[in-house]
Amino acid sequence: MIYLDNAATSFPKPEPVYQELDRFARTSLANPGRAGHRMAMAAEKTLDDVRHALNQFFRGESPDRWAFTLNCTDALNMAIKGVLRDGDHVVLTDLEHNSISRPIRALEKAGRITSTRVVSREGYVTAEDVAAAITPKTRLVAMTHASNVLGTVQPIEDVAKAVRAADALLLIDAAQSAGVVPIDLKETPIDLLALPGHKGLYGPTGTGTLYLGPRVDGRVNAWREGGTGGDSSSETQPDLRPYFYEAGSPNVLGVAGLGKGIAWVAERGVEALRKHEVELLQQVVDWAEHADGWRVAGLWDPERHAGALSLFTPEGISPQELAGILDVSFDIAVRPGLHCAPYIHRNLGSFPDGLLRLSPSPFTSHDDIRQFLDALSEITAGVV
Repeated sequence: MIYLDNAATSFPKPEPVYQELDRFARTSLANPGRAGHRMAMAAEKTLDDVRHALNQFFRGESPDRWAFTLNCTDALNMAIKGVLRDGDHVVLTDLEHNSISRPIRALEKAGRITSTRVVSREGYVTAEDVAAAITPKTRLVAMTHASNVLGTVQPIEDVAKAVRAADALLLIDAAQSAGVVPIDLKETPIDLLALPGHKGLYGPTGTGTLYLGPRVDGRVNAWREGGTGGDSSSETQPDLRPYFYEAGSPNVLGVAGLGKGIAWVAERGVEALRKHEVELLQQVVDWAEHADGWRVAGLWDPERHAGALSLFTPEGISPQELAGILDVSFDIAVRPGLHCAPYIHRNLGSFPDGLLRLSPSPFTSHDDIRQFLDALSEITAGVV
């Protein structure tokens, strides 16, 4: 299969990830414990090692600020519901995935908070527009780094400065950018960084993390409470970081695989990986400019783009129909629809059917893209 759905989850994984999952499952798959038997201690060391790897990769303050989560959605919910208090105001954008939009909207409908949604232009928001939306009651600005629909990379460096100047907190959804676009926590004042392990870092599904910067110390409530593998005597969740946020048995097998994925990305370089994916997307953009009935969604700027691109399909054939034919007749996997981001589709005029999204990976070749484009031409030959 030609797999072009890496914005949903990356496939295939690098070979070292598969090897580590097999090795760890056969030799070290115990429940982590800081004072247990040697297998439990080895499992705990794996968690610590991957925290160190994350901290080095993103240049965070310290490894203990990385809390492991089920996925990026889990991390975003932990941040949003852990930070916000009754009466707070939140700023978000129309580019957001439902992982940000839904928890904020639910709190708003419950009468607990208010929000302002900044409108993007051709897939981009500006720091000036974000700053203008901030009020004296704004506690949190929550926004994506790269749109999961359009692949457009937002100017989070400038946004971070504006948010810090207003003394609010900044939460960044790095679902589409971690491992693809450079993120430097020492250079960019991000307070909360949520990311999945199973996309651009090439770990397995069921992995994610939330980075909690120094400005949120004591300001994020526990997302869940229970066992922590260490202090069992406390009546409430022990406040030691990161275990305060990690109740229950962690996905240590998945984290072991994630560690190998991070090492693989670090060895190859984030910019080199992004460059390859953008070059593949450029093939699609060039084709769409001359193909009847096709149009790229959003502004195409290869210098500010991650590895996802969406297309308006010709009239007479829906994204869902196209994706089904590509899958069944051409063995090509893409993603049609609203991509869990309905607000940007309303902005683009692609609601309710959505768009056809493709998202390549380092394992995608130029010939794969050529076959994809040939398939689109063949399918729509009798429609356009």
